Amino acid sequence: MAVPLKLIVGLGNPGPDYSKTRHNAGFWFCERLAAELGAAFSHESRYHGRVANARLAGVPGGVWLLMPQTFMNRSGQSVQALANFYRIEPAEMLVVHDELDIPPGQLRLKFGGGLGGHNGLKDITSHLGTQDYWRLRIGIGHPGDRNEVVNYVLKPPRKEESGEIDAAIDRALLAWPLLANSDFNAATQRINAKPTPPAPPRTEEPKETP
Repeated sequence: MAVPLKLIVGLGNPGPDYSKTRHNAGFWFCERLAAELGAAFSHESRYHGRVANARLAGVPGGVWLLMPQTFMNRSGQSVQALANFYRIEPAEMLVVHDELDIPPGQLRLKFGGGLGGHNGLKDITSHLGTQDYWRLRIGIGHPGDRNEVVNYVLKPPRKEESGEIDAAIDRALLAWPLLANSDFNAATQRINAKPTPPAPPRTEEPKETP
C-alpha cells in the first residue's frame, strides 16, 4: 500500500519583495492548496515557517502545509523541524518548487532523483539525509544563460508566462485528490501530461458575391 502524504512543502523566499518572483512558485501552489482545503496559515517560530493543517479522511492528523520562512537556501531547517516533531518520514513529503529546466505551463511529479542545482532541494536533502521524497516541479523556463539564472528566478514572470504557470498550478490542484488518496501513478500521468495547446482561431471563408 502506498504511503500517504503527510507534509506538503512549498519553497520560496519570505517577504513582499519576493512574493511575485519565479522562485516563489512553490509558495503559490501551497497558498492555493490551503485555500481549496479551507486551511489557514499561521507563523510558527519553532518550525521557522508558515504552517497550516488540513483534515483528510484516512490520514490521522491530516496533512501539514509548510512554507519555510528561512530563505530558500536554508529550507531544510524548517522542513526538518516540523518533520521531526510530527514524526513524518521523507517518503511522506511532497516538496513543490520552481524548475528552470521545464518550460512555463508544464509540471513534473517524481519521487527522488537528482536535485538539479536547486538550493532549496539541496538543503532539504542535506537535513533529511536522503533524496527519497516526492517533488512537484513547476516549470518557469530558463533564461538561456546560466550567468543570468539568479537574476531570472528573483524576478516576476512575464505576463504570458504568469498565465501559463497559473494554468499549470490549476492542473496540479485538479490532481490533488489523487495525491491525497496516494494514487501516485494516476497523479503522475495526469500532472506530467503536456497541456493541450489552444485551438487556433477559426477563420471564415469569404462569401462569394452573386
